[in-house]
Amino acid sequence: MDNISRFLLELGSGFAYVGQEYRLKIGHTEKFIDLLFYNIRLHAYCVIEVKTGTFDSGDIGQLGTYMTAVNHLVKTEQDNPTIGLLICKDKDNVLAQYALESSSQPIGVAEFQLTKFIPDEFKSTLPTIEDIETELK
Repeated sequence: MDNISRFLLELGSGFAYVGQEYRLKIGHTEKFIDLLFYNIRLHAYCVIEVKTGTFDSGDIGQLGTYMTAVNHLVKTEQDNPTIGLLICKDKDNVLAQYALESSSQPIGVAEFQLTKFIPDEFKSTLPTIEDIETELK
């Protein structure tokens, strides 16, 4: 809960946590949104997808599908269109720009740095990303 609170504070004021792995039944298919928030100031849902790898243009299609599903299945007439945020380990800015230009939906793409989420007292006991990648090779 502390991590969720910190995350909400970083997003800005007005965000309310709706759910993690939020279940959507789309046709005969079951899908799960990584994180679903609602912004009470914007009167809009915010779908957040987290990718542990490099940004891929197909991620925009997945996020867009989830946003459209929320607009049809969850959003009410009083709500504004759903906002999407894709958080990934790293991205090619040109690829992300082209992928975003192909969508008319309000979507943002951001990178995260794993080391910022690890408390200082644990950093020295954990292997670096480079150590893990070397070990996996």
